[in-house]
Amino acid sequence: MKLHYLGRALLIVAGLGAIIAFAGGWTDLRTAVPDRIWVEGWRTFGFGVFAALFFLLAWRPTRSPIVWEAVFLHKAAMVGLHMAVGDVPEAGMAAGVDVVLCVILLTAWGLTRGWRSWLRDG
Repeated sequence: MKLHYLGRALLIVAGLGAIIAFAGGWTDLRTAVPDRIWVEGWRTFGFGVFAALFFLLAWRPTRSPIVWEAVFLHKAAMVGLHMAVGDVPEAGMAAGVDVVLCVILLTAWGLTRGWRSWLRDG
């Protein structure tokens, strides 16, 4: 098995997880109290955006400059935020997921040679 296929498979798994979170977010959005509707919508739509980004990286790992970095930095920043604010509702599980996503992204970046997206010939 070529290693780049394994990296792409990891990204597809991350994308599928984001789709599941997107679908689950609709339940949270429908049942949200008025002062939480905006943040629940933001989070739900964010899951959809991240699903698209993971699938984009799986499809074109060496033709997606800045996407790798933006996705990784967002996930790493969320882990850092959790470390800074500590034990707040929802943060523990979300931070755990984001740690796993950081590992998946770094592994997939290496296996698919994602750094080549910055080279002119990909």
